[in-house]
Amino acid sequence: MLKLEIVFAVLIVVMLLLDLWVFNKKNHEIKSKEALTRSLVWIGLAMLFSGYIYWELGFERFSYFQSAYWVEKLLSVDNLFVFIMVFGFFKVPKKLQHKVLFRGIIWALIFRAIFIFAGVKLIELTYLPEFLLFDHPVKINLLLTIFWGFLIYAGIKSFFAKHEHEENENFSDSAGARVVKYFFPRVTDTFEWWKFFVFQNGLRYATPLLIVVWVIEFSDLLFAVDSIPAIFVIAPNDPFILYSSNIFAILGLRSLYFLLANFIDRFKYLSYGIAVILTFIGTKMLISPLFHIPAKISLIVLLSVLVLSVIVSLCMTPAHHHQEKLTEPRENN
Repeated sequence: MLKLEIVFAVLIVVMLLLDLWVFNKKNHEIKSKEALTRSLVWIGLAMLFSGYIYWELGFERFSYFQSAYWVEKLLSVDNLFVFIMVFGFFKVPKKLQHKVLFRGIIWALIFRAIFIFAGVKLIELTYLPEFLLFDHPVKINLLLTIFWGFLIYAGIKSFFAKHEHEENENFSDSAGARVVKYFFPRVTDTFEWWKFFVFQNGLRYATPLLIVVWVIEFSDLLFAVDSIPAIFVIAPNDPFILYSSNIFAILGLRSLYFLLANFIDRFKYLSYGIAVILTFIGTKMLISPLFHIPAKISLIVLLSVLVLSVIVSLCMTPAHHHQEKLTEPRENN
């Protein structure tokens, strides 16, 4: 197991360093072709790593990784909508958008580790004493029961939601923006190219770019609170599988944003697929003390719903392209 963890850590660190210091040494606008290549690379790495899990640990752990990875991938679609709205609201230049998303990755790695490893520990501590139900031994976990209720509620809410996002939302008053303004009350009116801080008249000013980073990070934090209960159901006692699959999914999400940003509206019916998946996972959790659904069956159901929801979205939503012209910042020498 230690060898697998070392491979994962080395792979992630090397890819992040390549992303930052080689592929994006200079700020530039990421075009669709480059975004597609990056997305395929991250998906390919995730699949190769899951193959290594299969080789080392067997099919069941492989199925856990695949299920958790694709659940996280599907649930992350709403986060793409948030990225688009935040960038549009603050008029973030396209050349700086990758910098914003990349800076948020480090905090995402830390917060996901805290949520997942602490969650697994809490699950271990919240099992009730085993009892008999119809002559069948039953062991119920309090935390997983709470997650079950949350997932069923989230699934029903997602199914009946209007699937619209408020384009006029004021992100300048969001939690992330308020945190930055609390610690750095002086903020410039314009972007200062790639800088988070500048000095003017001997005083340090934060730039809007710093606010955008923290608005994105807070939205990702809230998204994690929604999505992590879903993956806990898949492998509640396997933090490495949960964490590695989660990290591969959210790292790929950053690249996926640049690929789908111009036609993300075509995937609005994915929310129905999300509703089905959340309900399925919640139901699986509910019946797990009495009946175990094999990991292979769960994976088939999840992938089938994912593929079907994508096909329905593409067929039911007319193609249209709209791209807001973003104001380029002035560059300080």
